Amino acid sequence: MRSITISKLYEDRHEDFQLEVLSDSLESKREITVSDINRPGLALAGFVENFLDERIQILGQTEVLYLKTLSAKGKRESIGRIFQFTLPCIIVAKGLEPPGELLELAREHTVPVLRTPLSTTPFIHELTAYLDVVFAPQTVVHGSLVDVYGVGLLFTGRSSVGKSECALDLVERGHRLVADDVVNVTRRHEKFLIGTSSEILRHRIEIRGLGIIDVKSIFGIRSVRLQKRVEVEVKLQDWSETEDCDRIGLEDRMTEILGVEIPIVIVPIIPGKNITVIAEVIALNHLVKAYGYHPAREFDEKLMQAIHRKRLQDRLVRDDWE
Repeated sequence: MRSITISKLYEDRHEDFQLEVLSDSLESKREITVSDINRPGLALAGFVENFLDERIQILGQTEVLYLKTLSAKGKRESIGRIFQFTLPCIIVAKGLEPPGELLELAREHTVPVLRTPLSTTPFIHELTAYLDVVFAPQTVVHGSLVDVYGVGLLFTGRSSVGKSECALDLVERGHRLVADDVVNVTRRHEKFLIGTSSEILRHRIEIRGLGIIDVKSIFGIRSVRLQKRVEVEVKLQDWSETEDCDRIGLEDRMTEILGVEIPIVIVPIIPGKNITVIAEVIALNHLVKAYGYHPAREFDEKLMQAIHRKRLQDRLVRDDWE
């Protein structure tokens, strides 16, 4: 299970969230393991049957105002209910002043307490978005990712099949390189795949016989981008006379990355074949399908209509004795 420490959260986002540390330290007995957050209003009021103690606890104006209505003894009892559990941390929103009893109990149980001046709901959205990225499922794909006409094409295939050369040719034709050789793929919002490059290889392509080239330096800033949604996998493979390849495209082949299905196009490689132009057509074909037009199925439908008309004409000619 992936996790991050409170110190890491503070290091990454203390400026964006304007975080202020109210406790003695950021040390916690429990690390953050989920992207969801919890507002402990019901627990403070006495209902702890379904208390989500693994989440970051957010105190907004409602929780703080409720605690102010209680006596000193009532506050300690109320706050003590949530400290029955091992909490990652507590963050107080809207710059509110937390009760002294909260800070005291947090110190006793080694729970960091932080404060942000941001309003509660916007802060929850921002914090959840950050944690979604941190805990998003990731994998590494050996290939090249290029933005072609706004479509993220992921080129895969055996080593030295020509993925990098194809990516370089596409860049020369005005398209944009995202990653070469090592593509880091992250699943976002359960159904989107986002591809990025590693920090070391960013904007670089390795061409056998030439070495590593810096695409941004040679072709300019418009030839690269930091990330792109992976929308179609283009698998380059050696031509084989014994293996059938799709020649009509009626059924869309699918592949799966991190549990997300995307179309896959298998392109056989033979000498003289212009893979770059084919890649551009793959991107454009994906776009027209996204707009509801499927060329192969349209052709098949027209072919069936032509066959039906031919049969009617043949019957008419056969039965015409005048």
